Amino acid sequence: MGNMATEIIAFLLTISGWILISSTLPTDYWKVSSVDGTVITTATFWSNLWKTCVTDSTGVSNCKDFPSMLALDAYIQVCRGLMISAVCLGFFGAILALVGMKCTKIGGSETTKARITCLCGLHFILSGICSMTACSLYAHRITSEFFDPLFVKQKFELGAALFIGWAGSVLSILGGFIFCFSMTEGFSIREYSYNGATSFISTRTKITKMGKNPETPQKDPPDQSFTGRKFGRNAYV
Repeated sequence: MGNMATEIIAFLLTISGWILISSTLPTDYWKVSSVDGTVITTATFWSNLWKTCVTDSTGVSNCKDFPSMLALDAYIQVCRGLMISAVCLGFFGAILALVGMKCTKIGGSETTKARITCLCGLHFILSGICSMTACSLYAHRITSEFFDPLFVKQKFELGAALFIGWAGSVLSILGGFIFCFSMTEGFSIREYSYNGATSFISTRTKITKMGKNPETPQKDPPDQSFTGRKFGRNAYV
């Protein structure tokens, strides 16, 4: 029962992390910069993995999609691939979790379900690592440009999407480790079955040593009803 509750907690953590990672991919504010006037902010520049936009003080946004994938910076292409991989790994991990958890009726024996649960944990761990790597790489590019005195173009700051991605990555990795640790239940079941077979063999060995081998056929006692009769050449009754 305790192991089932642990798996449910791990499932909630990983699903929450996967939802946060999935919501990070289309979020607008991966990096943001503002141009301040004397009284109010006149314009806000922001960008994500797909487009770059500017929003004026009236709330009107003008966006421009990245023209070509081959013309993009290498770090943006890498972040796209890692984030898409994180979403796909989390999706398949959720399916494996529904099959391998003890509270479901599918998946086979307890040992098989434990192995599926461990595989589910590995999927979520890889999903969290991919998402964390993408967010960290994007943040490193922003901070390196911001603190570079020779960088003369517009400088940006970290957007809200990066923090959401980091939070989802931590939840996915934490829940994935909990799923992997739940596999010990499957090994304990196998050990119990092995001990039972050993005890059965030892019991048969003891019976054999005592001269009561169950495989040896028992001889019936001789029939005493014909002891007084002899048959032969000089037979008599």
